Amino acid sequence: MQLDIDVEIMEAGISTLFGPSGVGKTTVLRMIAGLTNPDEGLIQVNGDVWFDSSRKINKPVQKRQIGFVFQDYNLFHNMTVQENLQYALKNKNDSFLIDEFLEMAALTGLADRKPLHLSGGQKQRVALIRTLLNKPQLFLLDEPFSALDLDMRLRLQDEFLSISNRFEIPTIFVSHDISEVFKLSHRVFVMKDGKIIRSGPPAEAFGTADAAAWVKLVGIVLAVQNEGSKRVAVLQIDNEITKVYLAMEDAQCWRTGDRVLLSVHAHDFSLAMINKMKP
Repeated sequence: MQLDIDVEIMEAGISTLFGPSGVGKTTVLRMIAGLTNPDEGLIQVNGDVWFDSSRKINKPVQKRQIGFVFQDYNLFHNMTVQENLQYALKNKNDSFLIDEFLEMAALTGLADRKPLHLSGGQKQRVALIRTLLNKPQLFLLDEPFSALDLDMRLRLQDEFLSISNRFEIPTIFVSHDISEVFKLSHRVFVMKDGKIIRSGPPAEAFGTADAAAWVKLVGIVLAVQNEGSKRVAVLQIDNEITKVYLAMEDAQCWRTGDRVLLSVHAHDFSLAMINKMKP
């Protein structure tokens, strides 16, 4: 598939490439990182030209100051967490940062463990702070949370937002989860057939979306009650209270305090699917 991309990323904040699998999102990240060469074009970061086909400029990967976080973590399994971070550190004079970053990511007690003995969320925390140790000019994340369960995904999204706000590193994020995009992004580039078809803040970028999409929300059951002949669950979603009609089989097993996942159609909030989450 041919890519035809012409975008300018803001100096700070999270810019997201959104679209279904196969539209070229990951390929764009790989081109920026220097892992895949474009046939032609220009890639420039803070005035520094990383790639220019017309002038035959192509900076090698190691000279592009990037932090790249993959979905599969890319940790060395024969090394401990501490050793993974030390190996990734380019300037050994910055080794004092390792302890600070481990504490920031709540990983201090796991420094001597190898990745085999870490959960998916812990591995992704290691991958995130490893990329930050070298103070990248640009942060690239390729669906880093998609392999995690919902609870861990939501928790790491919050932690990533905190890290992003603290370090103010320009970030390009790849996702096909519309709820994640709304939560994390300052600006969205919607891709289709190798091109950017819309861009803007999330609400604006998805305002005229022509593809079906579902927003996933986590709620707490406050009550299950009768309304006429129907059973209704009263849910707390963030700081809002809403009611959802239950199917008969759900009405029998739902209890106050249950956590549920509500999937709402992004373009028709009258359509919803709701499932009880595992404790």
